[in-house]
Amino acid sequence: MIKYMMKNKFLTLSILGLIILSIIDINISFVAVKNAGFSIWTMLQIIPPIFLLIGLFDVWVPRETVIKLMGENSGVRGMALAFFLGAFSAGPTIASFPLAMMMMKKGAKYSNVLFFVMVWSSLKLPIVIYQFTTLGFKLSMIINITMLFVFIVGAFLTEKIFSKEELDEMYKNAEQKA
Repeated sequence: MIKYMMKNKFLTLSILGLIILSIIDINISFVAVKNAGFSIWTMLQIIPPIFLLIGLFDVWVPRETVIKLMGENSGVRGMALAFFLGAFSAGPTIASFPLAMMMMKKGAKYSNVLFFVMVWSSLKLPIVIYQFTTLGFKLSMIINITMLFVFIVGAFLTEKIFSKEELDEMYKNAEQKA
């Protein structure tokens, strides 16, 4: 039991915190349990579609196609595809990581994968539309064009910063975990 508790420190601390919270004020602990249950329920609604998407991507999209469209020699086409995949996505940013790992497993260029995750997190179509309605067209365009520029430069620079060995290690990890 002690070994399990040491292995799962966050869970142990959370339960301990909930017990202390229950001693102080039982109503607050009920709210905490309710919020935790809501978070678990939300994740259970998100995770199955993500796994389904990853499974379909793994089975339906051949490695050669990914290498051709997003691999080392993909150029602007690979960046554009990464942009459209990220911009027309749905779900939280955490949902992009398994798909990004699958892209790496299939041979996508690291800068394209990184750019895909960046676009997914900040330049999704629903977010951009919301910006237009709340911030106005001009300010939204300034923000989004700036982010796009920073994402492109950041993706290329990040890929250049890593050594060949470090990139190979990341691809090897993606291969093992995907």
